Amino acid sequence: MSKAPTRLPLFPLGGAILFPRSHLPLHVFEPRYRQMVEDAVAGDGKIGMIQPRAEPDDGLGQPELYRVGCIGEIVGLEELGDGRYNVVLQGTTRFRLIAEADVGTPYRQADVVPSGEDEAEPDALASILRAAVEQEARLLGDAMGLTVDWHAVERLDDEMLVNAISQVAPFDPGAKQALLECAVLAERAQLLIQLMQFLRAAHGGGDLSPRLQ
Repeated sequence: MSKAPTRLPLFPLGGAILFPRSHLPLHVFEPRYRQMVEDAVAGDGKIGMIQPRAEPDDGLGQPELYRVGCIGEIVGLEELGDGRYNVVLQGTTRFRLIAEADVGTPYRQADVVPSGEDEAEPDALASILRAAVEQEARLLGDAMGLTVDWHAVERLDDEMLVNAISQVAPFDPGAKQALLECAVLAERAQLLIQLMQFLRAAHGGGDLSPRLQ
């Protein structure tokens, strides 16, 4: 069941997604977003991470936004000497954007409806699906020449594994958005496998593996 709408400051950032129960480190340097961080810290400490449909410097002015993002709570804050911030957000719940609010702040704000689907931790993945995610991640890492601590990866729980790869893999913003909008972890895992296969093929990592059914 959806919750009541709430007003939320927005941080539109292409290619950056946040999931419930995941963390996202951010380096905040633009004056408007430094102000947003300061206002959030003085308030409830929450920021809405959302992706623009176009890059903000493409000459189109305020870019159109995707409709689904994730509420992040500031759990880490480092103020640098020149006014910049290093911030760590912890995802709480996804939200659907209802309408932007004209409130006179240099950063964008909107009325959003938090999802009622993210309160409980998801069911564990089937063992064959978990193994497929790990295998495809290894193949992709090898194709891209990445150095990864696979023993640490194996210790992640299913949700952390799928979401961490979704966050850090160099998928395009549309692909990352599709991962965010998957409400069921198993569906997100299957989509993630397909995206890793296509990315691996683009890096010369061999033929695509058969998709899971």
